[in-house]
Amino acid sequence: MKTIGLLGGMSWESTALYYKLINEEIKKQLGGLHSAKVVIYSIDFDEIEKLQHCGNWDETAVILSEAAKNIQNASADFLLICTNTMHKVAPEIKKNIDIPILHIADATGKKLQEENIEKIGLLGTAFTMKQDFYKERINNNFNIEVIIPNELDMNIVHKIIYEELCLGVLKDDSKKEYLRIIDNLVSKGAQGVILGCTEIGMLIKKEDTKVKLFDTTLIHSLEAVKQALS
Repeated sequence: MKTIGLLGGMSWESTALYYKLINEEIKKQLGGLHSAKVVIYSIDFDEIEKLQHCGNWDETAVILSEAAKNIQNASADFLLICTNTMHKVAPEIKKNIDIPILHIADATGKKLQEENIEKIGLLGTAFTMKQDFYKERINNNFNIEVIIPNELDMNIVHKIIYEELCLGVLKDDSKKEYLRIIDNLVSKGAQGVILGCTEIGMLIKKEDTKVKLFDTTLIHSLEAVKQALS
């Protein structure tokens, strides 16, 4: 079994979910007392969040690259960045380490292709929804059109992520807003919706809607197990 490196803490709630999902899948596949070989480096999200919102992505890249080097030095065979948004600086992190990065958009795009999706809705932080580092990777590598909510709804999604989900707060009113926004994306032709922030799956479950949901935390975790056992 290969050792999985998790670069987490963004937020710690979703990193804990990664650890749980990965170990559950290892147990499911190998049985007995098997658990995953995992190295976790969890950073202080407050520092990253402040840099994100003032647009200092270069400094976030420096912090995450140092963390990634520590994960590599702890003998991880490959790396997962346990957040969608910070894949914006994945190219910079990759330059600083020798182990491969299992990119969350690639794992998601692969799953979308398996489901024959041609047009998909995307929910995530405003950074993930508005900027091209995530949408274009799925579009260019998998030939899948990615659509996003309108400006007002994007602000609602973003605010709920940072002010509630990253703090472990789950509200029924917020769930209703997300489900409304998901339905709007479907009305624009989306064949499903990417839960493109690692915390959204804490709030929205597949049983909450008939719309096909693609939870990136789950997809990323299962792909990590596949790599670890390959």
